[in-house]
Amino acid sequence: MSTELLREALILDRYPRSNTYDQQWIVDNLMGPHPLWSAEGLMQTMTLQPGMRVLDLGCGTALTSIFFAREYDVEVWATDLWVDPSENWARIQDAGAADRVHPIQSDAHKLPFAHGFFDAIVSVGAFNYFATGADYLGYVTQFLRPNATIGVIVPGIRTAPALTPPPYLATRWGPDLCTWLPPDWWRQLWERTNLVTVETADFLPNGWADWLLWLKTCAQVGRGYEPDEQMLESDQGTLLGLTRLVAHLN
Repeated sequence: MSTELLREALILDRYPRSNTYDQQWIVDNLMGPHPLWSAEGLMQTMTLQPGMRVLDLGCGTALTSIFFAREYDVEVWATDLWVDPSENWARIQDAGAADRVHPIQSDAHKLPFAHGFFDAIVSVGAFNYFATGADYLGYVTQFLRPNATIGVIVPGIRTAPALTPPPYLATRWGPDLCTWLPPDWWRQLWERTNLVTVETADFLPNGWADWLLWLKTCAQVGRGYEPDEQMLESDQGTLLGLTRLVAHLN
């Protein structure tokens, strides 16, 4: 697939900011669903003000950190455990964001930041892997100033999963999918803490279809993941999608 055809396949009117980025760059650095679509989808229900200090938690290859910095004029700490921060730093510099994005390597449970330092926390496609414990929200919100905001978008499921998943899910089911949880599950987990007021707990509109389009397009350039593509194709949005959460600190 040519660069132009790739671009045409991945241009969606509902993501105007993402459309301005090199889609080949995104494919080359992919980790999970289209990161910029997810980030822009999260920003439909969350606000970042210019000059804010933002923790991008589980940033992967830092594409979302670059996006938040460039699009919303914020300063971002691009934090990930698995991706070498030197690799992220190279991407950040190449994107012209070196003055606003800082690469950090850290476990999400051992964050090296001062309490009350950040104006917002965002997490795109990662929060479910380390934050389903009842005590995690209490831990991570220590790094937020009063009345700050936290926003998350992750793979999810519409309703609590049955003990026996449907056949198209059973073939893919494993420990990672056990962290794909409903919006209401996350809402209850967060609200029980009395630490935050949840403003949004829903499914990103068209999230499953966008995810499937992304996988199909990536497959055409040898970067797809057939098990997830087949699963989403079979599901057709019945159960699967992208869970979106936004809350402010009480």
